[in-house]
Amino acid sequence: MAADLVSTFETALDGLAVTHERTTAAELPAAVRRAVVAPAVGAPLPWDDLTLDGSGVNLSPTAGELRDAATGVTAAGAAVASEGSLLVQSRPGGDELVSVYPPRHVAVVRAGDVVADVPAAIGWLGDEFAAGRRSAVFATGPSATADMGELVEGVHGPGAVHVVTVAEP
Repeated sequence: MAADLVSTFETALDGLAVTHERTTAAELPAAVRRAVVAPAVGAPLPWDDLTLDGSGVNLSPTAGELRDAATGVTAAGAAVASEGSLLVQSRPGGDELVSVYPPRHVAVVRAGDVVADVPAAIGWLGDEFAAGRRSAVFATGPSATADMGELVEGVHGPGAVHVVTVAEP
């Protein structure tokens, strides 16, 4: 089931011009290194079994380093297979800022955290809210706006997105 959801998710990402890669926990730092454009800043991952150590990502950036970063790396607490959406939570490490400020966002999501559709994501959010984690944003593809005419990407967030999906052990 998880493999089917990940395949559906990747198909949705393709339709959004979002690049992606599947990897293992052991290979995660190398996958992130391939995905980032330096300088890269990030927020520590919230899972005990996954780390960005060795990825070259600055996990304690100053405001200036965030401003100058080409890539921001964060966890996605969940992903919506049908839409290609990521749920980025607000955590003390600055996930929301790191995900929207640099021109490139690299999101790390665990394969088991890919849900089928928006109603399933709302259920996931309900559980998170009940646990006291009450802030999350849905991010779907690169930032884009056409409110002033022609479609422009990267105006209100990253113009490029890459997703690294980590397979279950």
